[in-house]
Amino acid sequence: MPTSRFFRRRLLLPVGGSAALAAALLAVCSSGTLPAIGQSQTKAPAIAQAGTTIGVYSGRHYNTDKELYRQFTARTGIRVNVLEAKDDALLERLKSEGRNSPADVLVLVDAARLDAATDQGLFRPTRSAALQRDVPANLRDSQGRWYGLTRRVRAIVVNPKVVNPATIRTYADLAKPALKGKLCLRERKSPYNQSLVASRMILNGDAATRTWIRGMVANVSQPFFTSDTPLARAVARGECGVGVVNTYYIARMLSGEGGAQDKRLAEQLKVVYLNPSHVNITGAGVTRHAKNPQAAMRLIEFLASPTGGRGYAEANNEYPLKGFGDNPILKRFGTFRADGVSVEQIGSKSRAATQMMESNGWK
Repeated sequence: MPTSRFFRRRLLLPVGGSAALAAALLAVCSSGTLPAIGQSQTKAPAIAQAGTTIGVYSGRHYNTDKELYRQFTARTGIRVNVLEAKDDALLERLKSEGRNSPADVLVLVDAARLDAATDQGLFRPTRSAALQRDVPANLRDSQGRWYGLTRRVRAIVVNPKVVNPATIRTYADLAKPALKGKLCLRERKSPYNQSLVASRMILNGDAATRTWIRGMVANVSQPFFTSDTPLARAVARGECGVGVVNTYYIARMLSGEGGAQDKRLAEQLKVVYLNPSHVNITGAGVTRHAKNPQAAMRLIEFLASPTGGRGYAEANNEYPLKGFGDNPILKRFGTFRADGVSVEQIGSKSRAATQMMESNGWK
Protein backbone atom coordinates (compact mmCIF):
# COMPACT_ATOMS: atom_id res chain seq x y z
CA MET A 1 0.00 0.00 0.00
CA PRO A 2 1.47 3.36 -0.93
CA THR A 3 2.13 5.71 1.95
CA SER A 4 3.21 9.32 2.20
CA ARG A 5 6.11 10.49 4.32
CA PHE A 6 3.68 12.32 6.57
CA PHE A 7 1.60 9.18 6.98
CA ARG A 8 4.64 7.14 7.98
CA ARG A 9 5.43 9.67 10.70
CA ARG A 10 2.04 9.12 12.25
CA LEU A 11 1.05 6.30 14.54
CA LEU A 12 1.60 2.68 13.42
CA LEU A 13 -0.36 0.17 15.44
CA PRO A 14 0.87 -3.34 14.54
CA VAL A 15 0.62 -6.55 16.49
CA GLY A 16 3.81 -6.76 18.50
CA GLY A 17 6.16 -9.59 17.58
CA SER A 18 5.93 -12.65 15.41
CA ALA A 19 4.40 -14.79 18.18
CA ALA A 20 1.53 -12.37 18.57
CA LEU A 21 1.03 -12.28 14.82
CA ALA A 22 0.99 -16.07 14.68
CA ALA A 23 -1.65 -16.15 17.42
CA ALA A 24 -3.71 -13.61 15.54
CA LEU A 25 -3.46 -15.66 12.35
CA LEU A 26 -4.60 -18.76 14.19
CA ALA A 27 -7.59 -16.90 15.63
CA VAL A 28 -8.53 -15.53 12.23
CA CYS A 29 -8.22 -18.95 10.58
CA SER A 30 -10.59 -20.44 13.12
CA SER A 31 -13.28 -17.86 12.28
CA GLY A 32 -13.83 -19.24 8.77
CA THR A 33 -14.56 -16.61 6.15
CA LEU A 34 -15.09 -12.87 6.13
CA PRO A 35 -18.36 -11.30 4.99
CA ALA A 36 -18.35 -9.80 1.50
CA ILE A 37 -18.21 -6.00 1.36
CA GLY A 38 -20.30 -5.73 -1.80
CA GLN A 39 -22.94 -7.69 -3.64
CA SER A 40 -20.63 -8.40 -6.55
CA GLN A 41 -17.81 -9.76 -4.40
CA THR A 42 -17.45 -13.31 -3.16
CA LYS A 43 -16.31 -14.30 0.30
CA ALA A 44 -12.55 -14.49 0.75
CA PRO A 45 -10.66 -16.53 3.33
CA ALA A 46 -9.92 -14.46 6.44
CA ILE A 47 -6.28 -15.60 6.32
CA ALA A 48 -5.88 -13.61 3.10
CA GLN A 49 -6.25 -10.38 5.05
CA ALA A 50 -3.75 -11.18 7.80
CA GLY A 51 -0.61 -9.12 7.27
CA THR A 52 -2.54 -6.42 5.36
CA THR A 53 -2.00 -2.80 6.40
CA ILE A 54 -4.90 -0.36 6.18
CA GLY A 55 -4.87 3.41 6.50
CA VAL A 56 -7.37 5.25 8.68
CA TYR A 57 -7.99 8.99 8.39
CA SER A 58 -9.75 9.96 11.62
CA GLY A 59 -11.33 13.11 13.00
CA ARG A 60 -11.03 11.51 16.46
CA HIS A 61 -7.88 11.80 18.56
CA TYR A 62 -8.15 9.72 21.72
CA ASN A 63 -5.54 7.38 23.15
CA THR A 64 -8.19 4.76 23.87
CA ASP A 65 -8.98 4.64 20.14
CA LYS A 66 -5.42 3.53 19.55
CA GLU A 67 -5.84 0.70 22.03
CA LEU A 68 -8.92 -0.48 20.12
CA TYR A 69 -6.92 -0.52 16.87
CA ARG A 70 -4.33 -2.67 18.63
CA GLN A 71 -7.06 -5.06 19.72
CA PHE A 72 -8.32 -5.25 16.15
CA THR A 73 -4.83 -6.10 14.92
CA ALA A 74 -4.46 -8.79 17.57
CA ARG A 75 -7.73 -10.37 16.47
CA THR A 76 -7.24 -10.21 12.72
CA GLY A 77 -3.56 -9.72 11.88
CA ILE A 78 -4.56 -6.56 9.98
CA ARG A 79 -2.29 -3.65 10.84
CA VAL A 80 -3.63 -0.11 11.17
CA ASN A 81 -1.95 3.18 10.27
CA VAL A 82 -3.75 6.22 11.70
CA LEU A 83 -3.64 9.84 10.58
CA GLU A 84 -5.57 12.18 12.87
CA ALA A 85 -6.66 15.68 11.90
CA LYS A 86 -9.69 17.96 11.84
CA ASP A 87 -12.52 16.66 9.70
CA ASP A 88 -12.35 19.45 7.11
CA ALA A 89 -8.60 18.97 6.71
CA LEU A 90 -9.09 15.24 6.14
CA LEU A 91 -11.65 15.90 3.41
CA GLU A 92 -9.30 18.28 1.63
CA ARG A 93 -6.44 15.81 1.93
CA LEU A 94 -8.47 12.95 0.49
CA LYS A 95 -9.61 15.07 -2.43
CA SER A 96 -6.07 16.22 -3.23
CA GLU A 97 -4.61 12.72 -2.94
CA GLY A 98 -7.21 11.10 -5.18
CA ARG A 99 -6.29 7.57 -6.25
CA ASN A 100 -2.92 7.90 -4.50
CA SER A 101 -4.44 8.22 -1.04
CA PRO A 102 -3.23 5.70 1.57
CA ALA A 103 -6.57 5.94 3.38
CA ASP A 104 -8.90 2.94 3.39
CA VAL A 105 -11.23 4.18 6.15
CA LEU A 106 -12.50 7.70 6.85
CA VAL A 107 -13.87 8.50 10.34
CA LEU A 108 -15.83 11.76 10.80
CA VAL A 109 -17.65 13.19 13.81
CA ASP A 110 -20.82 14.87 12.60
CA ALA A 111 -23.74 14.36 10.21
CA ALA A 112 -22.91 17.48 8.17
CA ARG A 113 -19.33 16.34 7.63
CA LEU A 114 -20.42 12.84 6.64
CA ASP A 115 -22.82 14.43 4.16
CA ALA A 116 -20.05 16.65 2.77
CA ALA A 117 -17.75 13.65 2.26
CA THR A 118 -20.60 11.79 0.55
CA ASP A 119 -21.34 14.70 -1.79
CA GLN A 120 -17.66 14.90 -2.70
CA GLY A 121 -17.60 11.21 -3.62
CA LEU A 122 -15.07 10.26 -0.93
CA PHE A 123 -16.88 7.06 0.16
CA ARG A 124 -17.61 3.88 -1.76
CA PRO A 125 -20.91 2.05 -1.19
CA THR A 126 -20.53 -1.19 0.75
CA ARG A 127 -22.81 -3.85 2.13
CA SER A 128 -22.36 -5.78 5.35
CA ALA A 129 -24.76 -8.07 7.18
CA ALA A 130 -22.96 -7.29 10.44
CA LEU A 131 -23.43 -3.54 10.02
CA GLN A 132 -27.04 -3.94 8.96
CA ARG A 133 -27.53 -5.80 12.24
CA ASP A 134 -25.47 -3.61 14.58
CA VAL A 135 -26.18 -0.10 13.24
CA PRO A 136 -29.79 1.16 13.46
CA ALA A 137 -31.22 2.24 10.10
CA ASN A 138 -31.49 5.92 11.06
CA LEU A 139 -27.79 5.97 12.04
CA ARG A 140 -26.40 4.79 8.69
CA ASP A 141 -26.42 5.87 5.06
CA SER A 142 -29.17 4.28 2.99
CA GLN A 143 -26.66 3.39 0.26
CA GLY A 144 -24.04 1.95 2.61
CA ARG A 145 -21.50 4.74 2.16
CA TRP A 146 -21.04 5.32 5.91
CA TYR A 147 -22.17 3.80 9.19
CA GLY A 148 -22.63 5.24 12.68
CA LEU A 149 -20.17 4.10 15.34
CA THR A 150 -21.22 6.15 18.40
CA ARG A 151 -24.03 8.50 19.41
CA ARG A 152 -23.61 12.12 20.57
CA VAL A 153 -26.45 13.91 22.35
CA ARG A 154 -27.00 17.69 22.09
CA ALA A 155 -28.32 18.49 25.55
CA ILE A 156 -28.87 21.46 27.84
CA VAL A 157 -26.72 22.53 30.78
CA VAL A 158 -28.35 24.66 33.44
CA ASN A 159 -27.03 26.58 36.41
CA PRO A 160 -29.78 25.95 38.98
CA LYS A 161 -28.83 29.14 40.81
CA VAL A 162 -29.84 31.16 37.74
CA VAL A 163 -32.53 29.08 36.00
CA ASN A 164 -34.88 26.40 37.31
CA PRO A 165 -33.99 23.23 35.33
CA ALA A 166 -37.63 22.10 35.50
CA THR A 167 -38.59 24.97 33.17
CA ILE A 168 -36.50 23.53 30.30
CA ARG A 169 -38.22 20.49 28.78
CA THR A 170 -37.90 21.00 25.03
CA TYR A 171 -35.58 22.87 22.68
CA ALA A 172 -38.50 25.27 22.07
CA ASP A 173 -38.22 26.42 25.69
CA LEU A 174 -34.88 28.06 24.89
CA ALA A 175 -36.75 30.72 22.92
CA LYS A 176 -39.12 31.72 25.74
CA PRO A 177 -38.86 35.38 26.86
CA ALA A 178 -38.25 34.21 30.44
CA LEU A 179 -34.69 33.33 29.38
CA LYS A 180 -33.91 36.84 28.12
CA GLY A 181 -30.24 37.54 28.89
CA LYS A 182 -29.71 34.03 30.31
CA LEU A 183 -28.90 31.93 27.24
CA CYS A 184 -25.44 31.07 25.90
CA LEU A 185 -24.99 29.58 22.41
CA ARG A 186 -22.08 28.33 20.38
CA GLU A 187 -21.49 30.12 17.08
CA ARG A 188 -23.27 29.37 13.82
CA LYS A 189 -20.36 27.57 12.18
CA SER A 190 -20.45 24.81 14.80
CA PRO A 191 -21.48 21.67 12.87
CA TYR A 192 -23.22 20.41 16.02
CA ASN A 193 -25.54 23.42 16.04
CA GLN A 194 -26.07 23.16 12.28
CA SER A 195 -27.17 19.55 12.73
CA LEU A 196 -29.44 20.51 15.64
CA VAL A 197 -31.15 23.16 13.51
CA ALA A 198 -31.44 20.73 10.61
CA SER A 199 -33.22 18.24 12.86
CA ARG A 200 -35.66 20.95 14.01
CA MET A 201 -36.40 21.83 10.38
CA ILE A 202 -37.17 18.18 9.64
CA LEU A 203 -39.39 17.74 12.69
CA ASN A 204 -41.10 21.13 12.93
CA GLY A 205 -40.82 22.76 9.52
CA ASP A 206 -39.03 25.88 8.36
CA ALA A 207 -41.44 28.50 9.73
CA ALA A 208 -41.42 27.17 13.28
CA THR A 209 -37.64 26.70 13.20
CA ARG A 210 -37.15 30.26 11.99
CA THR A 211 -39.26 31.62 14.86
CA TRP A 212 -37.36 29.42 17.32
CA ILE A 213 -33.97 30.70 16.15
CA ARG A 214 -35.07 34.32 16.42
CA GLY A 215 -36.35 33.74 19.95
CA MET A 216 -33.08 32.15 21.05
CA VAL A 217 -30.97 34.88 19.48
CA ALA A 218 -33.04 37.46 21.38
CA ASN A 219 -32.22 35.61 24.61
CA VAL A 220 -28.46 35.37 24.10
CA SER A 221 -26.62 37.18 26.88
CA GLN A 222 -23.15 37.60 25.35
CA PRO A 223 -21.13 36.90 22.16
CA PHE A 224 -21.48 33.44 20.65
CA PHE A 225 -18.91 30.90 21.85
CA THR A 226 -16.37 29.08 19.69
CA SER A 227 -16.52 25.83 21.68
CA ASP A 228 -18.77 23.95 24.09
CA THR A 229 -16.28 23.88 26.97
CA PRO A 230 -15.94 27.67 27.50
CA LEU A 231 -19.71 27.91 27.11
CA ALA A 232 -20.20 25.37 29.89
CA ARG A 233 -17.76 27.28 32.08
CA ALA A 234 -19.76 30.49 31.54
CA VAL A 235 -22.98 28.76 32.59
CA ALA A 236 -21.29 27.32 35.68
CA ARG A 237 -20.02 30.76 36.69
CA GLY A 238 -23.49 32.25 36.35
CA GLU A 239 -22.56 34.46 33.42
CA CYS A 240 -25.60 32.87 31.78
CA GLY A 241 -28.10 30.36 33.08
CA VAL A 242 -28.55 27.93 30.21
CA GLY A 243 -26.41 26.56 27.36
CA VAL A 244 -26.54 23.96 24.59
CA VAL A 245 -23.70 21.41 24.57
CA ASN A 246 -22.73 17.89 23.60
CA THR A 247 -22.80 15.87 26.80
CA TYR A 248 -19.30 14.46 26.40
CA TYR A 249 -17.83 17.92 27.01
CA ILE A 250 -19.41 17.95 30.48
CA ALA A 251 -18.35 14.35 31.10
CA ARG A 252 -14.75 15.29 30.28
CA MET A 253 -14.88 18.14 32.77
CA LEU A 254 -16.37 15.91 35.47
CA SER A 255 -13.69 13.27 34.86
CA GLY A 256 -10.99 15.79 35.78
CA GLU A 257 -9.45 15.55 32.32
CA GLY A 258 -9.29 19.34 32.08
CA GLY A 259 -8.06 19.88 35.63
CA ALA A 260 -9.54 20.41 39.09
CA GLN A 261 -11.05 23.80 38.29
CA ASP A 262 -13.07 22.48 35.35
CA LYS A 263 -14.26 19.61 37.49
CA ARG A 264 -15.47 22.00 40.19
CA LEU A 265 -17.27 24.10 37.59
CA ALA A 266 -18.96 21.08 36.03
CA GLU A 267 -20.26 20.06 39.44
CA GLN A 268 -22.29 23.29 39.43
CA LEU A 269 -24.18 22.22 36.29
CA LYS A 270 -27.35 20.24 35.77
CA VAL A 271 -27.50 18.27 32.51
CA VAL A 272 -31.03 18.21 31.08
CA TYR A 273 -32.04 15.76 28.38
CA LEU A 274 -34.85 17.22 26.32
CA ASN A 275 -37.95 15.35 25.25
CA PRO A 276 -37.02 14.11 22.72
CA SER A 277 -33.26 14.69 22.32
CA HIS A 278 -31.28 15.42 19.16
CA VAL A 279 -28.72 12.69 18.42
CA ASN A 280 -25.67 13.03 16.18
CA ILE A 281 -22.99 10.43 15.48
CA THR A 282 -19.40 9.56 14.86
CA GLY A 283 -19.41 7.60 11.60
CA ALA A 284 -17.05 5.84 9.21
CA GLY A 285 -16.96 4.49 5.69
CA VAL A 286 -14.64 2.81 3.23
CA THR A 287 -12.90 5.41 1.08
CA ARG A 288 -13.52 5.63 -2.64
CA HIS A 289 -9.97 4.66 -3.58
CA ALA A 290 -9.33 2.17 -0.76
CA LYS A 291 -6.60 -0.33 -1.66
CA ASN A 292 -7.85 -2.82 0.95
CA PRO A 293 -11.63 -2.43 1.07
CA GLN A 294 -12.35 -5.83 2.65
CA ALA A 295 -9.94 -5.22 5.50
CA ALA A 296 -11.32 -1.69 5.86
CA MET A 297 -14.83 -3.05 6.19
CA ARG A 298 -13.65 -5.54 8.78
CA LEU A 299 -12.38 -2.65 10.93
CA ILE A 300 -15.65 -0.71 10.62
CA GLU A 301 -17.59 -3.83 11.59
CA PHE A 302 -15.39 -4.24 14.65
CA LEU A 303 -15.82 -0.61 15.74
CA ALA A 304 -19.60 -0.78 15.31
CA SER A 305 -19.96 -4.12 17.10
CA PRO A 306 -21.31 -4.31 20.66
CA THR A 307 -17.80 -5.16 21.92
CA GLY A 308 -15.60 -2.84 19.86
CA GLY A 309 -18.23 -0.12 19.79
CA ARG A 310 -18.49 -0.06 23.56
CA GLY A 311 -14.83 0.92 23.84
CA TYR A 312 -15.10 3.38 20.96
CA ALA A 313 -17.97 5.18 22.69
CA GLU A 314 -16.31 5.20 26.11
CA ALA A 315 -13.15 6.70 24.63
CA ASN A 316 -14.90 10.06 24.38
CA ASN A 317 -17.74 9.65 26.89
CA GLU A 318 -20.20 9.04 24.05
CA TYR A 319 -23.10 6.62 23.87
CA PRO A 320 -22.98 3.28 22.05
CA LEU A 321 -25.26 2.73 19.07
CA LYS A 322 -27.80 0.93 21.23
CA GLY A 323 -28.58 1.36 24.91
CA PHE A 324 -26.82 3.71 27.30
CA GLY A 325 -23.57 1.88 28.10
CA ASP A 326 -21.82 1.58 31.43
CA ASN A 327 -20.04 4.95 31.64
CA PRO A 328 -20.54 6.04 35.29
CA ILE A 329 -20.45 9.75 34.45
CA LEU A 330 -23.07 9.45 31.72
CA LYS A 331 -25.24 7.44 34.10
CA ARG A 332 -25.32 10.51 36.35
CA PHE A 333 -27.07 12.40 33.56
CA GLY A 334 -29.91 9.88 33.32
CA THR A 335 -31.42 8.47 30.13
CA PHE A 336 -32.84 10.13 27.04
CA ARG A 337 -35.34 9.45 24.29
CA ALA A 338 -33.86 10.09 20.85
CA ASP A 339 -35.93 12.05 18.35
CA GLY A 340 -35.35 9.30 15.78
CA VAL A 341 -34.47 11.66 12.93
CA SER A 342 -32.32 10.05 10.26
CA VAL A 343 -28.71 11.23 10.38
CA GLU A 344 -28.68 11.04 6.59
CA GLN A 345 -31.59 13.50 6.48
CA ILE A 346 -29.85 15.80 8.97
CA GLY A 347 -26.72 15.88 6.83
CA SER A 348 -28.66 16.71 3.69
CA LYS A 349 -30.35 19.64 5.50
CA SER A 350 -27.16 21.11 6.97
CA ARG A 351 -26.60 23.71 4.25
CA ALA A 352 -30.16 24.95 4.46
CA ALA A 353 -29.87 25.02 8.25
CA THR A 354 -26.73 27.14 8.08
CA GLN A 355 -28.42 29.60 5.74
CA MET A 356 -31.42 29.84 8.05
CA MET A 357 -29.18 30.47 11.04
CA GLU A 358 -27.32 33.23 9.21
CA SER A 359 -30.46 34.97 7.96
CA ASN A 360 -31.99 35.00 11.43
CA GLY A 361 -29.14 36.44 13.47
CA TRP A 362 -27.27 33.34 14.70
CA LYS A 363 -23.71 34.67 14.44
